[in-house]
Amino acid sequence: MDTYGSYSWKQALAAVGIGFVVLVMVAAVFGGGRTSTILSNVGAAVGNPVQDVGVGTGGSGGVDDGGQIADAAAAARPPELLIVRTGQLEIVVPDLRGAVADAGKRVTAAGGYISSSEESASGADASASVVYRIPADRWDEALAAVRGLATETRHAQVQTEVVTSQVVDLGARIANLRASEAALQAIMVKSTAIRDVLDVQTKLTDVRGQIEQLVAEKSVLEGRAAFGTLTVVFNLPATPAAEEVRRGWDPATDIDRATGALLGLGQAVATLGIWLGIVGLPLLVVIAVTTAITWRIRRVMAGRGTVQPTS
Repeated sequence: MDTYGSYSWKQALAAVGIGFVVLVMVAAVFGGGRTSTILSNVGAAVGNPVQDVGVGTGGSGGVDDGGQIADAAAAARPPELLIVRTGQLEIVVPDLRGAVADAGKRVTAAGGYISSSEESASGADASASVVYRIPADRWDEALAAVRGLATETRHAQVQTEVVTSQVVDLGARIANLRASEAALQAIMVKSTAIRDVLDVQTKLTDVRGQIEQLVAEKSVLEGRAAFGTLTVVFNLPATPAAEEVRRGWDPATDIDRATGALLGLGQAVATLGIWLGIVGLPLLVVIAVTTAITWRIRRVMAGRGTVQPTS
């Protein structure tokens, strides 16, 4: 009995030990994968912050920070170069109306449009001035297309102005003002006194006015950079000097001018004769009579002075 009881106790102890070992092994098998995953995640979070935010990877229980990364990338990216182009072009074309029409078609094909146009004079001195707005990325193409219509280029000039810094500065100022606007709106919500509400409303109106003004300035600069301004003056070829002289000579006109000059001279002589006959002749008679009387008086006075006294 004692021997049997001793063996039973040992067998029970061995069974308990074997069961504990099996339990540890089962726990290691089923719990090892989860423990490895947790450690892996923690290690990745500590060792690689970029993977922690998960650009396009995601994960269970993670926060989607794609928008923050996009904003950071946009802030780090250099601003787009904005250039305002202004050009003046004066060309000579064989056909004024045809050239203006062809130039409009070529600019429109490049994505531009006609801003204004003006035509002056007529005939050989006719000219036209047209202002085009041309997309910045098609500027060179459109300019070459218009110049291709010319038989002679009298003047060509292109001016550029970089406005990138101005646009960036305006954008920053607008962002700051919008932040101030949001803060003022939050203050207005919490305000209870009418006086405080009116003060905040006044400041809010001023901030909104500044935002609208800066947004308008920014839009103007961006519009000028997006579409350059090209002013083209179209002229007809100059008429040769000999042709101009030939066209300007008209025998009938010269005859009329000579006849007019002769008639004018005859009228002047007739007018002089009339004045002499009506005014000059009586005046001459008066002068002659006065002269004769004066001469006679002088002779009588002289004769008396020469008479000798008798002895």
